[in-house]
Amino acid sequence: MSKSPHTGSSFDDFLKEEGIYEECTVSALKRVLAWQIEQEMHRQKITKSAMADRMRTSRSQLDRLLDPEIAGVSLETLQRAATAVGRELRIELV
Repeated sequence: MSKSPHTGSSFDDFLKEEGIYEECTVSALKRVLAWQIEQEMHRQKITKSAMADRMRTSRSQLDRLLDPEIAGVSLETLQRAATAVGRELRIELV
C-alpha cells in the first residue's frame, strides 16, 4: 500500500505544489469580500440600486463587485463599497 505524497502536508502546501495557490487565494478573498458586502447590504436593507447610488457607480459595476467569479476589482471600488455600508476596508500583508 503506497502512501500519499501529500499526507501530513497542509492544504496550502498542496495548492503551492500544484501551482495554484495564488489563484485560489485571490478567488477566496474576493468571494469573502463580495459575501460580506452583500450581507451588510441585506442587513441594512440596501437595494442594489441604492448601493450603486451610494458608491456613485453603475448597477453593472456593482454586479461585477458582487460576482464571486470576477476577481479583478479595484481597491478603490472595494473602498467605496465599504464606505457605502459604513464599514472599514482593511488590507494587510501577513
